[in-house]
Amino acid sequence: MQRIIYNQCPACGSNNIHHQLHATDHTVSKEAYQIWHCDDCTLRFTQDIPTLNEIGKYYQSQDYISHSDTQKGLVNKLYHLVRNYTLGTKLSLIKKVTHKESGQILDIGAGTGAFLHTMQAAGWQATGLEPDETARQVAKARYQTDLLTPDYVYTLADGKYDAITLWHVLEHVHDLQGYFQRFAALLKQDGRLIIAVPNYTSYDAAYYKSEWAAYDVPRHLYHFSPKSMQLLAAKHGFVVQAVKPMWFDSFYVSMLSEKYRNGAVLYVAAVLMGLMSNIVALFKKHRCSSQIYVLKKA
Repeated sequence: MQRIIYNQCPACGSNNIHHQLHATDHTVSKEAYQIWHCDDCTLRFTQDIPTLNEIGKYYQSQDYISHSDTQKGLVNKLYHLVRNYTLGTKLSLIKKVTHKESGQILDIGAGTGAFLHTMQAAGWQATGLEPDETARQVAKARYQTDLLTPDYVYTLADGKYDAITLWHVLEHVHDLQGYFQRFAALLKQDGRLIIAVPNYTSYDAAYYKSEWAAYDVPRHLYHFSPKSMQLLAAKHGFVVQAVKPMWFDSFYVSMLSEKYRNGAVLYVAAVLMGLMSNIVALFKKHRCSSQIYVLKKA
């Protein structure tokens, strides 16, 4: 199998990189991967990753909820309950940051299409990109939504979109620099780029260390800190307008992390850790388990 080994930071290009920790793929392969750290921009990244053509099989699991939409098990049932609420909050956020009640939106990594359907129902013209064929089929059957394959990102019309969203997707994208270049081209001048990613500087990440579920190797190619996101954005002509916490993520990630650490979900321990992580983030907002970055053109 072909693999990608980085000799420079994939975000800033620095040579000042080093091994930080090991993490295991608990979802599919049980393989161990190295996670490296950049001392300049503070990005962490998974080393020796499968190529774009090889990565697909690492998503082939009924436990990978964004593709299968499974409700099997209590953790996934809780995920769906929370998602029904957060879809509304995402819609409200888009309207607020774009100052528009309707417009053109591009959702990259649309999964099974729930968010796209929410935007369409609210009157937005919505385009979705999704690499997984099974997820695209679910979106078609459930919402009558036709999702495009990711290569369309390079052919869509420039200057068309009021908003581009990536909900826990940027960490999966092989062509990190190329995608950011396309974001700048695809957005209208007053458009907004909304990126949600896990935050390895969170309290729960520090507690679970290599068993922190949001490392999710090898599917997560990059592991962002607030500093690394700000510098990557600036490199492509964006500034961070706002950072929003994703309060529920700490609980979901802690449940999975407890499962990886103990072989079973210790719900009380997970809830306490999620709560503690959020309490820390109340006072240090850059420490939330996952964060939404609202970017605008400089």
